[in-house]
This record gives sequence, C-alpha cells and structure tokens, in this order.
Amino acid sequence: MNGIKIGNKTSRLPIIQGGMGVGVSMHSLAGAVAKEGGIGIISTADIGYQESDFLSEPRKANLRAIGQELSRARKIAPDGILGFNIMVALSDYNEIVKECVRQKADLIISGAGLPIDLPQYVIGTDTKIAPIVSSARAFKLLSKRWIKKYNYVPDMIVIEGPKAGGHLGYKKEELDSPECSLEHTTMEIVALVRQLEESTKKRIPVIAAGGIFDGNDIAHFLNLGADGVQLASRFVATEECDASQLYKMSYINATESDIAIIDSPVGMPGRAIRNAFINRMQKTKEPITRCYNCIKTCHVKDAPYCITKALIDAVRGDLNNGLFFCGSNAGRIHEITTVPKLMASLMSEAENTLSKAV
Repeated sequence: MNGIKIGNKTSRLPIIQGGMGVGVSMHSLAGAVAKEGGIGIISTADIGYQESDFLSEPRKANLRAIGQELSRARKIAPDGILGFNIMVALSDYNEIVKECVRQKADLIISGAGLPIDLPQYVIGTDTKIAPIVSSARAFKLLSKRWIKKYNYVPDMIVIEGPKAGGHLGYKKEELDSPECSLEHTTMEIVALVRQLEESTKKRIPVIAAGGIFDGNDIAHFLNLGADGVQLASRFVATEECDASQLYKMSYINATESDIAIIDSPVGMPGRAIRNAFINRMQKTKEPITRCYNCIKTCHVKDAPYCITKALIDAVRGDLNNGLFFCGSNAGRIHEITTVPKLMASLMSEAENTLSKAV
C-alpha cells in the first residue's frame, strides 16, 4: 500500500488527518499523525484563540499562532508531512495563506468555498496546494481556472462527501442523494484526474474524505481509484488530540441519534452533536456581544449566534454552550485511544480487506 506523494516528500501511509477547528487539530495531533507516517493537518480557523491578545486583536493572534503551531508540530515529527487547512470563507484568508507559505508548510488544503486564486501564493515555493471539492463540476471549474490563469495543476485533490463533519459543501436536500455520495463523486473525479494527469504529465493524488471510519472504508476507496483517505472524527478520540477531555468524551458518549444537521452562521449546513446549545438555537437567537470578523459570509445582525464563541466554548469542554462538530460516524466511536494504535489498527484492517479481495 503506497503513501501519498507531496512535493519531494512521500507519506508512509495513505492517511491524512483532517483539519478541525477551532483548536481541535493543532500541533499535538498533527505532529503525532505525521510522526506515524500519515499527513498531519493543523486547522487555521481561529488558531490563535489561546493567545493573550486574541480578544483584542484576533487577526494578529491568529497569524502569530500559525508559525508557533507548525514549529511545535515539527519538533514532534521533524521529517513528517505537515500542513494547514484554510477555509476560503475566512475573512483573512489571503493573509493566512501567505503566512502558512512563509512558515514553509508542506501542504495547504483549502475548502469551504472554491480557492480559485490559491496558486498565486505558492508559485515559486515548496508549499503544495490541494483544493477540497464536492463535485466533478467543481473540480473541472477549478482545475481549468488554475491552469488557464496560473499554469498550475493541483498538487492533490480532496473529495469531501456529504457524510463529513463540520461545514458541508452541499444543500440539505443533497446530503442523502446517491449522485452526491462519496463513492459516486470519487469515481467521477478519479476518471477526470487521470485524464488531466495524462495531458499534463503530473501525478495528482486523489483523496476521499467524509465518513471514512475504518480500514474497510480505506480499502473500499483505494479500490475505487483513490490514492488515500482523509479522516477527522476518529482522531478526536485520541490522547494526542488538542481538544479538552470533555470535548473528546462528547464523541464517546454520542449515539447515532445525537448527530444533527444544523444551520451555521457561515451560510452552510453543518453536522454536529446535538446538545443544549443546538436545542436552544433552534428556538431563539443568542445575542452576539463581540464580533471576531472571522467569516466573510457571516452577517452579525442576522446571525443566530457567534460561531467563533460556540466553537471555542466547545474545544474547552463547555457541554451546554459549545458547538461540537462531528462526522456522520461519531456515534460509532466508543473509546479513547492513541494515534499510533489507531493508525496501526486502520492499516491492519485495510490490508486484510485488500488481501481478501485479491
């Protein structure tokens, strides 16, 4: 089973740990995953929330924290592949991308909107870029623009299906559509990517994401033509995850019926664990006393609540006031493990499944 090639580095395993904000995937988790041979991803969403000046100057705090978190992750995995997840919807998107490149991140994965001008920031650098897409149409539109405007072919493609956690690139009515399933979209995009590889002579890894739970899922998507997978929720329930113990226990205690689709102030549907906060927000709005200017598409006057505050409350373990994003399979997680044990288990399951298929 091959790893994933990013520039002049290749991961030992075909596993990417998905970026989870606010503060869920920081240096500890990303570093541990990279050390074990996967690709570790730090979320830039309000990455500086622990900085002393975050409340007064969130932009400065976030930009400063990028270098700090990457440096700490590199100490854990000096030779590993480490990158950042950056939401296109972030108000300071351009500045955050520039800082990640300046800090020499190996990889930038970018979604929550199409990163149509992302190549301009990395041309001439060693940082590689991967857009997150949810349809063949989005892939064709984006790759065509990158090539036409920047003569830049994507370094990797992440396909995020409707079973992912957090913000979703679908309308609510599309979440259960067979045509939007990760399987269907993966097969469509793999075929298009292989054509693009042939015409550009560049290898483009395809990564399947959203609802990947175990080694059987990994084997399934590798058999569909993907080069690797991205998992997020499974990594929350690890000792190395940067979130609080109460955050992790919210996953352990969740059942399938606790997982809900919500309306986010960002303007997208999202998947989260139902709790007192979500129940309140279905009935009333929460007064916003401070705006962090985090998301371009959030309008404070109309927003039902402040998503930054809700996510910070969550990562700190406030079970009644936090917003706990999760993937569709969070209810299947029943214990806290370690990153090495989890990754070894995933790969063992995947290898067994693949060997039986031969």
